Amino acid sequence: MDRIAVLYRLESPACEIEARAQALAIEQSVEMPLAAIRAPGVLKDVVGRVDSIEADGDGFFLVRIGLALETMGRDIGQLLNMLFGNSSILDHVRLLDADFSQDLLKHYGGPRFGVLGLREKLQAFDRPLTATAIKPQGLASQDLAALCAVFSQAGIDIIKDDHGMGDQSYAPFAIRVAACQKAVAGSRTLYAPHLTGGPKALAEQLRVVEGEGVGMVMVSPMLMGLPVVQELVALHLKVPVLAHPAMAGAARIAPPLLLGKLFRMIGADALVYPNHGGRFGYSPKTCQGLVDAAKGEWGGMKPALPVPAGGMTLARVPEMLRFYGQDVILLIGGALLMAGDRLLEESRAFVSAVAGKDAP
Repeated sequence: MDRIAVLYRLESPACEIEARAQALAIEQSVEMPLAAIRAPGVLKDVVGRVDSIEADGDGFFLVRIGLALETMGRDIGQLLNMLFGNSSILDHVRLLDADFSQDLLKHYGGPRFGVLGLREKLQAFDRPLTATAIKPQGLASQDLAALCAVFSQAGIDIIKDDHGMGDQSYAPFAIRVAACQKAVAGSRTLYAPHLTGGPKALAEQLRVVEGEGVGMVMVSPMLMGLPVVQELVALHLKVPVLAHPAMAGAARIAPPLLLGKLFRMIGADALVYPNHGGRFGYSPKTCQGLVDAAKGEWGGMKPALPVPAGGMTLARVPEMLRFYGQDVILLIGGALLMAGDRLLEESRAFVSAVAGKDAP
């Protein structure tokens, strides 16, 4: 039976690492004492195999385990369960990476639009893209729509809901989406409302999104569930998908794997994540690894656009462009809103800086 190689980082005394690695291999495969298994084929083909153990600093080890491909199923939920299900409860284990084979990747469509599709939708082919967020929580729908109108007038490409917005009483989803979409109508700006809730709520939100002619949506896969996002993209959504990383840190999965590979596999066209030097502390190495996972040639999937965010400012635009190049969406939210009555001018300056032009 074919296997995929999965990389973990374990904290362990050196004298215990072999036993802990073997226990991890069993936990992520058959989850029972090997002595109780009577089927030779299961012992040979299904039980996880410890392929390598390598020291990685004081008290830490990189452990590579081979897991049977057939146990991974055909959906992202089963895949994630077999990669890290029970073992995610162990506070000394972190999931770093997995070498997915073509036989596994063929079951995942990846982004429907990807980099080129998003550029075509925005008619922006030769520059980085811009994004912002409407906030704060507590504003009424008409006030959020007024922000959308200003951002759209400034020429910002994508306006997303703040990720905390759902279907609250002060800005109900249907009313907010109608108002914000109307505010950007006639421009090339895409408004991306945040889809939230269970199946019944999602069905109603999809009806609103389609009825209002919304051009993009945002999802939080770790809140909604990765299988739900996978199915939404495959069966229901006809617009690009922006994925937000809320709750991603609780999973103890390396960001390049979770936000770069797994979110791309389930169909995210653009991936929001905290940029280095912001208020969340991702390192430049982590950000580069995430970008490589999002944009690299991989199983025939379309590339996804990275969206570095998290406390970014206009002053950092040149540095970010040097780091990320042209295929990126720069997201600045609160720093623009700090401009107050000069929001239009500050937003135009953002657009001009990203395009490499002087502000009008």
